[in-house]
Amino acid sequence: MVPMNAVLKLSRDSAYLQCVRAGRTLICNPVGKGTNLRTELRKKAETMPSTVGNSDNSASPALRTVLDSLDDSKAENIISIDIQGKSSLGDHMVIASGRSNRHVAAVADHLLKALKDGGFGTAKVEGLPGADWVLIDAGDIIVHVFRPEVREFYNLEKMWMAPDLEEETVH
Repeated sequence: MVPMNAVLKLSRDSAYLQCVRAGRTLICNPVGKGTNLRTELRKKAETMPSTVGNSDNSASPALRTVLDSLDDSKAENIISIDIQGKSSLGDHMVIASGRSNRHVAAVADHLLKALKDGGFGTAKVEGLPGADWVLIDAGDIIVHVFRPEVREFYNLEKMWMAPDLEEETVH
């Protein structure tokens, strides 16, 4: 169980993530490269406003709708990743798991309905018939809903939550 605010280290990497728990949702952002973790956290604290008490209030209405829908559908291990500056695909990537193919399909259907009812338009969907991995493209938010075994195999969190490397050589 991850506490309300935590810094996690990815296994066998020197990458650290700063994570904030909001209900059952874990929102993680990479901690940038610095001389050490303490230096980076101090720099981040100096440049970022405090998130105490309002960890998710800055989220866009569409992201809030996605996270609420996934939580209402009993999706498991919900993680939101800020991909602004990493990719032009969108601003946020949300990854969640369902317990079975049927649960994955139900979570995806519920999310599509919530996005449409929330006025965010009709999202594009891939993988719904098989329901092992459903991809929902809601514009600036990309949602992946996996069966646990498929999620573990592809391990998208590790790829997208790794901090950006600067152009200098890392030893």
